[in-house]
Amino acid sequence: MQHKIITTEDGSHTLFVPELNEHYHSVNGAIQESKHVFIDTGFKYFLEKNINQDDQKSINILEIGFGTGLNAFLTLIESQKLNVNVFYQSVELYPVSIKEAEKLNYFELINQSEQKKFKQQTNLSESEHFKVIDKTLFMKLHTTPWERAVDILPEFTLLKQKFDFSKCEKIRADRLFNLIYFDAFAPDKQPEMWTEDIFGKIYSLSDADAVFTTYCAKGVVRRMLQSAGFKMERLPGPPGKREILRGSKLLIFDTE
Repeated sequence: MQHKIITTEDGSHTLFVPELNEHYHSVNGAIQESKHVFIDTGFKYFLEKNINQDDQKSINILEIGFGTGLNAFLTLIESQKLNVNVFYQSVELYPVSIKEAEKLNYFELINQSEQKKFKQQTNLSESEHFKVIDKTLFMKLHTTPWERAVDILPEFTLLKQKFDFSKCEKIRADRLFNLIYFDAFAPDKQPEMWTEDIFGKIYSLSDADAVFTTYCAKGVVRRMLQSAGFKMERLPGPPGKREILRGSKLLIFDTE
């Protein structure tokens, strides 16, 4: 697919796909959308809900739609701050080119934001606060080979798989996942990615404590996820979007 780099309202880039008339992220702000939907509503929520301070912190994440690598990069940053070991498995049919990834401004904007936070948190040493804010790590997410698990950092392993997830029977996983980032293109643009079969497959790959999060809040999507076995809730969305969806895996099947 052909892409055009677009600057969103928070200054961060997204990619526009003329073929689908669709953006990879919200035009109201790419970084703030990813932080809200996947980091705050997903990653941090899971840790607060399921992991005690004395526990060894580790989490297996399945992402549908690697895209620009923004969700993975933000997760990498947060995992370092919170001392969490992450196995991050991501599926993408149309990888962004290395040249396109190099032009994205996520590192610059996130680095500026982290510098501002550092000045407000003087109890943190500079080495502690910036140990992961490095553009080479963002690019490593894109340059590592597909179909092989690679340690981006000792505490963060990435496995990228290139195939069409609408044919979800092709996915192979050697573990169950605690957290699912569902970031496919919108249902009206890519309806084959939003089906009962796909959500059922994701449910079967989910651990007992699993959390599912997506930017989409359509009623038909919520009902399919409920039918798959997730207890769903609507939550406030990021700027420009009223609601998003989050689900928790039910051990006792209940679609109410």
